Amino acid sequence: MIKSVIIGTGSYIPEVKVDNTTFVNHLFLDKTGTPIKQDNSLIIKKFHDITGITERRYAKPDQLASDLGVLAAQEAITAASIDRETLDYIIVAHNFGNLDYGSNRSNLLPSMASRIKAGLQVENPDCVGYDLPFGCPGWVQGVIQAHLYIKAEAAKRCLVIGTETLSRLLDPNDRDSMIYSDGSGAVVVEAREGEQGVVGYKAQTHALHHSELLNMGLSYSGNDTDSLYIKMNGRKVYEFALNHVPLVVKSVLDKAGVHISEISKVLIHQANEKMDAAILDRLFKLYDIDEVPNNNNVMPMTIGWLGNSSVATVPTLLDLILKGNLEGHHIHPGDKIVMASVGAGMNINAILYQF
Repeated sequence: MIKSVIIGTGSYIPEVKVDNTTFVNHLFLDKTGTPIKQDNSLIIKKFHDITGITERRYAKPDQLASDLGVLAAQEAITAASIDRETLDYIIVAHNFGNLDYGSNRSNLLPSMASRIKAGLQVENPDCVGYDLPFGCPGWVQGVIQAHLYIKAEAAKRCLVIGTETLSRLLDPNDRDSMIYSDGSGAVVVEAREGEQGVVGYKAQTHALHHSELLNMGLSYSGNDTDSLYIKMNGRKVYEFALNHVPLVVKSVLDKAGVHISEISKVLIHQANEKMDAAILDRLFKLYDIDEVPNNNNVMPMTIGWLGNSSVATVPTLLDLILKGNLEGHHIHPGDKIVMASVGAGMNINAILYQF
């Protein structure tokens, strides 16, 4: 049976480290523009307790999101040991395209996929590049699309990239801005015979009642009326994710006839450590398992030192594990894992994959 197999992974983790003390002198305001009464040290401590974030990574001023995408893609292509001219598709997940340092104006002409294809020096015109704006679940959705091309015999080899520079769309007066970071991850997916590969998937869009939980809005300062910044209803996003993500994951496993006890890893979008842990706990409770066995091993986390880089979190996490660069975590032949994400839209998706 033809399967969609990940044959190479790559990631780019920006060099600029930004720890929580960077925000100690920020003026944090609420939605009305009123200063938050708590001392910043307490705001930052509470932020850390909830999200698990100690530091995050930002791109250097001369780096664009497409540049990060090229670097991750080059790693994935090298790891796959393929001729890049044999790629059928280059699928690039992102939210905001290229943003120059010091500006939050999105540049999407040409598309990110065209920029990255040119950056990779792929000449073949039959290699089709396109962008996929799907919120934080964009990269997972890109892998689902690559899988569908392969199952339809419309492609044999696809490159799927997630890249983002969220640091350039942050309202400095919004404490939620401390969550976001920059980065890129990529995989090469190929049609191969055997048991290894994508076993099942599911995606949902809950737009009617939840589309505005993440949106673009004005700075809380009220002084900047020309620029838009990332805004989030954190409590509602938390509730939404907890109520919906476990059900999507379970539906994928149930359709494949796989029990949660057979899953070695759950690679979930690194959005918020407390939220991700709650999602995993709720998932196991759906199987009448009250306590997640070996919790730290089942759900590896990078958010503590990488922050939330949106579409880049899951492929970066996968790349770090497969290359032995995430201490204590390994994936072995035959292991079944879940890759899942939730984000703006509100979109949810999950993939069951066997190594």
